[in-house]
Amino acid sequence: MAVHAVGGRRDQYRPVRSVWQASGSPAGLAEAIRAGLGVDCLYLADLDAIAGSRPRLDLYKRILAADLDLWLDAGLGDRRRLERLAGLDPARTRPVIGLESVLGPDELAAMVDDGGPGRIVFSLDLDAGKPRIAAGANWPGNEAYDIAVRAMECGVEEVLILDLTRVGTSCGVGTEDLLRRLRTNHPRVAITVGGGIRGIDDVARMRDLGASAVLVGSAIHDGRIGRRELAQLSGVPG
Repeated sequence: MAVHAVGGRRDQYRPVRSVWQASGSPAGLAEAIRAGLGVDCLYLADLDAIAGSRPRLDLYKRILAADLDLWLDAGLGDRRRLERLAGLDPARTRPVIGLESVLGPDELAAMVDDGGPGRIVFSLDLDAGKPRIAAGANWPGNEAYDIAVRAMECGVEEVLILDLTRVGTSCGVGTEDLLRRLRTNHPRVAITVGGGIRGIDDVARMRDLGASAVLVGSAIHDGRIGRRELAQLSGVPG
């Protein structure tokens, strides 16, 4: 079931209501967004897998079969869990290693070696600006910037800055200063930003601040961002 994530309070998530599809079928919703918006890449957080369940390889394959690439967060805390994704097309699937799941920088470095530095995405999971760190993980302090830099030292070439308390709230991302600092000091690392996007103006602003991409959920599902807005952003007629 596809759900509407709001504020990181997962026990309160409800089935998503989307202008693109009435049902909560994840694969059906992915196909509808592909057809309606023309996007070719989706981000999927498998909340059951993040909580410890086995990844739903059958579901992932159905989405990939819809001619979509996939950024996939499936609770990849260690190399063993990463190996479970071996049956997915490596050219179309980018594993997302979340700070809330990974068992520390040493494990992250090993997973980058296994998956390839250009393929792995490190998700800098935040709660109101503070890192959401997996229990027992040994990171340098508790500052988001230092953790991001340590992840880069592990070979990560793409970082997703995601403040979970802002997801689904349409209150802005709140991580602009962190984005600026990382972009200034680490210009070769791709940085994606998500959580709290209000509309296409926020997307343009993140781009202008140096974001390589922007993760958007609610503003697509409720229609604030559609083909016209995406065409406006790219300067290409919709």
